[in-house]
Amino acid sequence: MNIIQILFWFLSVIALFSALMMITSKNPVHSVLWLILTFFAISGHYILLNAQFLAIVNIIVYAGAIMVLFLFVIMLMNLNSETEPQKNRWLKMAGAVSGGCLLLVLVAALKDSELLKQQAQVNEGYIGLIKNLGKNYSALM
Repeated sequence: MNIIQILFWFLSVIALFSALMMITSKNPVHSVLWLILTFFAISGHYILLNAQFLAIVNIIVYAGAIMVLFLFVIMLMNLNSETEPQKNRWLKMAGAVSGGCLLLVLVAALKDSELLKQQAQVNEGYIGLIKNLGKNYSALM
């Protein structure tokens, strides 16, 4: 295994773990912080794919601006647990069944796809480099 594969799997584990923690976290502020960690892991994947511009935009726009707005909205909300209505057990069961059905449809749709035969260009593509984006923009002017 080379260093790129190790970094890919490390970032993948971080992204999946932080996304699961974002969903299962009881505190909304902690959920937003886990989502920010997910965005940073995704930006690491963009860097591995040699798309530095997408990584920077992802950090600035999503992890920077939108998550700050989410934090402000969550902090301004009145989150008293005693005033929140209790969810019915049947509603939770319906959510779990519908999520399982969605997973089943996605697995059935992707089982015959040829995604395993496709590989992404790593450290070979120069499309997403900021230098090349600047050259393409200056050629248009």
